[in-house]
Amino acid sequence: IMCVCVCFSHDQCLYLYNYVSVRLCCCVRIVVKAMSPIKFNSWGLPEVNSETMATSCEWIFCGGDLAGVAQTTVESVNDGKQAAWYLHKYLQSLHGLPVPAQPCLPKFYTPVDLVDLSVNIAGLRFPNPFGLASATPTTSAPMMRRGFEAGWGFAVTKTYALDKDLITNVSPRIVSGTTGGPLYGPGLSSFLNIELISEKTSAYWCGAITELKRDFKEQIVIASIMCSYDEKDWTDLAKMSEEAGADALELNLSCPHGMGEKGMGLACGQNPELVRNICRWVRAAIKIPFFAKLTPNVTDIVTIAKAAHEGGADGVTATNTVSGLMSLQPSSIPWPAVGAGKRTTYGGVSGNAIRPIALRAVSAIGRALPGFPILATGGIDSADVGLQFLHCGAFGLEVCSAVQNQDFTLIDDYITGLKALLYLESIRELSDWQGQSPPTPQHQLGKLVPQLSSIIGKGIPNFGEFRKKRRELYAQHIAQQPPLTQHEPQTHRPAYQPKRNISSLANVIGTGLDRIGTYGQLDNTDQVVAIIDEEMCINCGKCYMSCNDSGYQAITFDGTTHIPHITDDCTGCAICLAACPIPDCITMVERPTPYKAIRGVAPAGVPVA
Repeated sequence: IMCVCVCFSHDQCLYLYNYVSVRLCCCVRIVVKAMSPIKFNSWGLPEVNSETMATSCEWIFCGGDLAGVAQTTVESVNDGKQAAWYLHKYLQSLHGLPVPAQPCLPKFYTPVDLVDLSVNIAGLRFPNPFGLASATPTTSAPMMRRGFEAGWGFAVTKTYALDKDLITNVSPRIVSGTTGGPLYGPGLSSFLNIELISEKTSAYWCGAITELKRDFKEQIVIASIMCSYDEKDWTDLAKMSEEAGADALELNLSCPHGMGEKGMGLACGQNPELVRNICRWVRAAIKIPFFAKLTPNVTDIVTIAKAAHEGGADGVTATNTVSGLMSLQPSSIPWPAVGAGKRTTYGGVSGNAIRPIALRAVSAIGRALPGFPILATGGIDSADVGLQFLHCGAFGLEVCSAVQNQDFTLIDDYITGLKALLYLESIRELSDWQGQSPPTPQHQLGKLVPQLSSIIGKGIPNFGEFRKKRRELYAQHIAQQPPLTQHEPQTHRPAYQPKRNISSLANVIGTGLDRIGTYGQLDNTDQVVAIIDEEMCINCGKCYMSCNDSGYQAITFDGTTHIPHITDDCTGCAICLAACPIPDCITMVERPTPYKAIRGVAPAGVPVA
């Protein structure tokens, strides 16, 4: 089968996709005749401009296998993009409309694009809440520039210090995490790094800040600085960064490896008194806002956040990486292994694996210091996760590991996704959706399943001979039904319109905090139990195994039909829901009877019933 893509554009422009069997010459002749008056070369292929993909007729463009230009599938796809651009350019020229010098096709537009993601943090207007964290994505000024060009709302420079504190990194120093299993390539759940602060001088970074602010006036440039516990050093570096034009500073009080041995980073950030004093020094030295970047490697991060607040910080960044040791090979050699001695040190773990720690830190600070700006970082790999952090009290969202998994273009997904989430919240008809996901229908392998339990009064498993029996019974049921009446498709299906005001980011920040508290605030009289949807169940037995060996032995499993059944012993722990591979096959519902805890041995002084 040969894939043919021809683009016509005269009074109107069409993409014509034909799939032609090269074994049928008559079909080929028909296609060639249909493509008249295009000129063909000696190979019987259209004459095509390899840059514009235009044919001998100015209003016809050609790409893919038919053009005879591409050698690979990737090149064919690129030819289609080239053809689309020059086709668009041709159409615009018919009406005297200009086009950019660089190819830039107009994007699909909906009311979702009108949602405003700007947010005010510490007196600064951020065009959107997503920023590049002070880490590998901001290793140099050109990288930050490309980040801004891609659409990131702010960026924090790689941490820099005074010349007397310059460092030289070791290698290798950034490795994939093992927390998600033996995976390779994009989609890693974590990384570990033993990279220190920037190897570049403060003079380089101050010059870079000046240039970036000159060219990107709307985006926010935050300078990340680090010093030892020395008032003059912090004062000098803070003033230098402010004079360079930084919108704000981020005080790195949290680097978990290397710098602590020099009396910097973690060595300062674990002591609330040191944090308070450093913030006071910086507050006295500059007028622009600054954020103290906190470490999760402490007993109580709220105490550190309060110290920064008392010291005059305009906000905090929570959190830096978590100190850890990622892995050792069977030979006992660690990874990363540095030098001939194959030595390593404790590094900083980042990515989705530390997200629960970061969410806990952000929400705890948000509860303790209402309204105090927090820049969240730690496993923000999607708009949905970003919204979770906003609900926990974050004002801005810093990203690193997700960029390491992909590239700067992630920002397109983040912005569109967050706009869509805010927009969907305003539509009452979609109140049963989970973010951008509609409710899960009863299905098997993605296909809707018949309700046999309502047809024959009982459920039948979905494997082996039972599956065959299900199909037979359903076919018999359909045969007994009256003929289907003619169904006319709906001619007009208007889009849902917002019934509520679309939330601004300011109205979203911290909305989840009132549901987060101490264990003592939880109600142990309002209990739930699990129920299993037999129509969706694939009879794998995972719920039974998890409950039997990790729960309360409240699920029976039929040895013949493999149908699980939840007994009255269910305590609502939800381990079965966690183990089930089918979304929404198991749900938690209100317990119909009062819960009575099984004590094993009656407590002293309590009569046995």
